[in-house]
Amino acid sequence: MARDRWHIVEEAGVLTVARRWPARFDVAARTVLPVVNKMRLARQVRQDVWRALRRLKGFAPVVRVAPEGGMLAVTAGGQVDGPVARAQAEAKIARVLADAGNRQRWIRWAS
Repeated sequence: MARDRWHIVEEAGVLTVARRWPARFDVAARTVLPVVNKMRLARQVRQDVWRALRRLKGFAPVVRVAPEGGMLAVTAGGQVDGPVARAQAEAKIARVLADAGNRQRWIRWAS
């Protein structure tokens, strides 16, 4: 299902928000957060990852949120059409996911 040109799919409790479908993770990083509204969380993470990687040519964001042991496992990254310095891109994504200010804002917004 596409909403505002985004593909939003939830299967078996796993929410995936992607610019292109099928979703593909050429670059990705992962974190675990408390249980909150998955859609609101995915939207905020996607926006911040996009801001960090918007200059990466051919980048199309993907965020997957899945329940894991009473928490939510968030995988963020996306598809990159063309050459990419994978380690650098994944380090940027990891910094976004690890940033304490981002995490507090996401949890507050999605609660």
